[in-house]
Amino acid sequence: MDLGIGGKSAIVCAASKGLGKGCAAALAREGVALTICARGKEALEATAGELRALGASPVTAVVCDVTTDEGRRALLAACPHPDILVNNAGGPPPGDFKDFSLEDWRRAVEGNMLAPIALIHATVYGMMERGFGRILNITSASVKAPIPTLELSNGARCGLTGAVAALARKTVRRNVTINALLPGPFDTDRLRSTSHKIAEARGQTFEAVHEARKGEVPAQRFGTPDEFGATAAFLCSAHAGYITGQNIVIDGGSFPGTM
Repeated sequence: MDLGIGGKSAIVCAASKGLGKGCAAALAREGVALTICARGKEALEATAGELRALGASPVTAVVCDVTTDEGRRALLAACPHPDILVNNAGGPPPGDFKDFSLEDWRRAVEGNMLAPIALIHATVYGMMERGFGRILNITSASVKAPIPTLELSNGARCGLTGAVAALARKTVRRNVTINALLPGPFDTDRLRSTSHKIAEARGQTFEAVHEARKGEVPAQRFGTPDEFGATAAFLCSAHAGYITGQNIVIDGGSFPGTM
């Protein structure tokens, strides 16, 4: 299927690896001009090289921290009028509610709620004027079903979800959609790092813990960044203009609800 976005421009945040990289790769294959960002220069430049090999469209890499005003300015200077915005950021650390300081909460909200809102605010009105825009927030399945050890993430990501819910119903009349993808367990560095930490805490091997976690997923496997990216690319496509304000869980069937 031709997604109808060849020649469009996109900003993809946290695109050097994992789910962000999967999204960027899927868009590159569709001929989208990419501006990707991450904080790590080496990994970002390596990913940019891989993306350039996928298609003829240009790829611009911006080393920055989008949780800061300076970082967002640098990113928007490289791509001031994107047609597509993919908001993505690593989640706050796990822990126990009683141990989180107010500063921990501020950092979580800054990174996973306020930074995406700032980028949306900077780009959505231009999209509406041009009559096309796709904004995709990568959040977490915890928006639908809170995860006990990820209370910082639960709160900040739910905040972002609520903040854009009404906006998504206003922008769609100008062919600008705002949706969220809520990933469950995907085969990323972050997932493997968590398995290592669990194994260390339990005195078990990484392999035993990782396989046990995989067995908890109804699909009996972890998702891949490529299939996540393919779903994201469709939501960013010309065919998805009637989908807005939605929070789509992609988790191999792990979410237990019927709706």
